[in-house]
Amino acid sequence: MNNIAFFLIPKKDVIYLNIGATMRQAMERMEYHGYSAVPLLDAAGRYIGTLTEGDILRKLKNTLFLTFSNTDQIRLGEIERIKQNEPVRIDAEITDLLSRAATQNFVPVVDDQGVFIGIVRRREIIGYFAGIVQKKEEPLSPDAEV
Repeated sequence: MNNIAFFLIPKKDVIYLNIGATMRQAMERMEYHGYSAVPLLDAAGRYIGTLTEGDILRKLKNTLFLTFSNTDQIRLGEIERIKQNEPVRIDAEITDLLSRAATQNFVPVVDDQGVFIGIVRRREIIGYFAGIVQKKEEPLSPDAEV
């Protein structure tokens, strides 16, 4: 297993936000899909960071006179992002993917121009390797040759 494309969830199947979207749009979309973090893209489709619930909460807490009712006035580019999910290129080694997945719930995948092409979720990686381990631990059937 050397190709990270095996784990790729393509962009068309990923919830992401444009940096020009509003804070309210982000909150509503994240709540609807049950996500605590989503990739952020610029107008050209390049991955530029990850927006988390924590980033949104810090903005609400630290911005005088900001309430839910006026979050449609705040663009995502105005929100400081603390955690950055580091991307990998589609041609990256599986070890690069695994090292990032150890600390990130998802790993953004980009092409050689930095254009976002999808994500790899940690749960798919764990599921894949758990399946391998499980197969190795299955007891031999009575008619299996030893």
